Amino acid sequence: MSSFGAQSTADEVLAGQDLTGKTVFVTGGASGIGQEAARAMAAKGAHVVIAARNLEKLDEALKAIRSDTGSETVESIVLDLASLDSVRACADAANQRLDKIDLLINNAGVMACPLSRTADGFEMQFGTNHLGHFLLTSRLMPLVEKGQDKRVVNLSSRAHHIAPSNLDDPNFESADYDPWLSYGQSKSANVLFSVGLEQRYSDKGIHAYAVHPGGIMTNLGRHLTEEQSAALLKRVQESDSEFAWKTIEQGAATSCWAATAPDVEGKGGVYCEDCHVAEVDNHSAAGGVRSYALDQDSAETLWSLSEELVGETFGS
Repeated sequence: MSSFGAQSTADEVLAGQDLTGKTVFVTGGASGIGQEAARAMAAKGAHVVIAARNLEKLDEALKAIRSDTGSETVESIVLDLASLDSVRACADAANQRLDKIDLLINNAGVMACPLSRTADGFEMQFGTNHLGHFLLTSRLMPLVEKGQDKRVVNLSSRAHHIAPSNLDDPNFESADYDPWLSYGQSKSANVLFSVGLEQRYSDKGIHAYAVHPGGIMTNLGRHLTEEQSAALLKRVQESDSEFAWKTIEQGAATSCWAATAPDVEGKGGVYCEDCHVAEVDNHSAAGGVRSYALDQDSAETLWSLSEELVGETFGS
C-alpha cells in the first residue's frame, strides 16, 4: 500500500531516490505537470528529455529546470503530436541522440477543444492524446527495451468515466461532435493503450501505467470559456463532495510515483490515481477506473485500429 496520497508532491514521492544514470523522456514537458515531473526527476539526477511543439517554450522550460535543479543533463526535442511526420522526426532524433530510455512519460494532451483535425485528418483529441503517443511509443520502443526500469506512463484522466472509446467512429466522422465526449473517449483510449502495452511487452520486463493526475489548473484548459470552466467545476463538485484542486506539484506526483514506485514493480496494465492503483468502480464519480477501460478485447481492437490509422505495425 502506498504511503502517498492526493496531497503528495512530486518531490515527496521521489524523496530518497537517486535517478542518476536514468534517462527520462517526458512529452508535454515544456509546461504544467509535465515540466514539474521533468524538474523533479532532474533534481534527483536523471537525464531528462522534454518534448513539446513550441521551441520557445521548450527553451524557457530548459532554463527554468536547469536553474532550479542545477542540472545540465536536461535537453529538448521538438514534438507536435498532431502531426505523424513530426512524431516520426522526434523519434528519429531521440534514437540518434539517446542510448536508452528508462522511463517514458506520455504526458502531453489537449482537452475539450472545438472540432478540428490533425495534420493527418484525425479528430484532434483522439489524434493527439492517443494516436500521436501510440506512434511515438512505437518508434521509441527500441530505446525503452534498452532501459533498466522499462516503464511507460500514459496520462489519462477521470474523464474516462464520460465514455468508453468509440472504436467504430473514433474520429467523429458520423457522430455529432461533443468536446467532452471526445475528451472522455480519448482518455479511455489512454488506459486501453496501457493495457495493450502490458499484454505485449510485460514478458520483456516493460510495464505500462495509466495515470489520473487530478484536477489541476494548467493551460490544458485553455480552450474552455469561463462558463465552461464554471460548469465543469460545478459538475465535479456535485459528483465528488471531497474534490479539491491540486497544485502543479501535487498533479505531477502520481506520474512520478507510477514511474518509480517499488509498489507497482512488475504490475502494469493498471490505472493509478492519488499515488495508488485504483480499484474497478463502474458507478462512483469520485474515483476508480471503469471496467471498460481495462477490457482486454477492447484494448486489442484499439491496438489494431491504431496500427491501421498510423500505417505502421507497432515496434516495427
